[in-house]
Amino acid sequence: MGYGVQIYCMKEIARNNLEDALEIAERVGYDGVEFAGFYGHTAEEVRDMLDRHHLKVYGAHLGFSDSIWDYFDEFVRYQKTIGNTRCIIPGHDLYTREKLDSFIETCNKLSPKLRAEGIDLIYHNHNREFLPVPEEGYIVHEELEKRCDILFEIDTYWAYVAGRDPLALLDHFGDRVPLIHIKDGSADGKIGCPLGRGEAPVADIWKKARDTGRDVVVEIENRKPSSEEVIRLCLEYMRSLE
Repeated sequence: MGYGVQIYCMKEIARNNLEDALEIAERVGYDGVEFAGFYGHTAEEVRDMLDRHHLKVYGAHLGFSDSIWDYFDEFVRYQKTIGNTRCIIPGHDLYTREKLDSFIETCNKLSPKLRAEGIDLIYHNHNREFLPVPEEGYIVHEELEKRCDILFEIDTYWAYVAGRDPLALLDHFGDRVPLIHIKDGSADGKIGCPLGRGEAPVADIWKKARDTGRDVVVEIENRKPSSEEVIRLCLEYMRSLE
């Protein structure tokens, strides 16, 4: 079973030198990374860094905008060059009907075009997507599931904070969830911590991901005492479950 780490866990390092963050991921023992932006680097530069550090790409969190149509071919070329087949929307303001409908309309045009290029369009949740929208009467994630031609990266911790059972969600979505974020923390979402030290059912989530062949990406909110130490503790915990 391979493990990825979200570069956002090392954002302070990556902001100054992306390759330093990739070197840490390799040194700690991760198989690959999930990007959160590319910090101004060309696709060729990113590809060279990945090769030097023997890392695969689990996906990339990328900002969502209708302007993608203005540089679609360039966008696709970039993802193919670095070996990324998963473009992940890390969240979006979908809390009015107008915004939700516009987003769904755009995704339903964009997703099949990306799929034709071998790239999946995926949505990553926080807790809010699983809660009713005040005064609007809908739940964002349910609307996306029913109306939107996209896949999902279930952030199992934020689903847990929203009162959802992450294991049941993974069963429910089936093949629409090719990868997950695994993280731990307090049940109220206020305190993040290394895997196995919080209240989320991370051992059961890890086992479900392993048994269903899903990729696992570590992402954590609290990076004390250091990013490297925290992601190391998370990897050691998962390996202890093997």
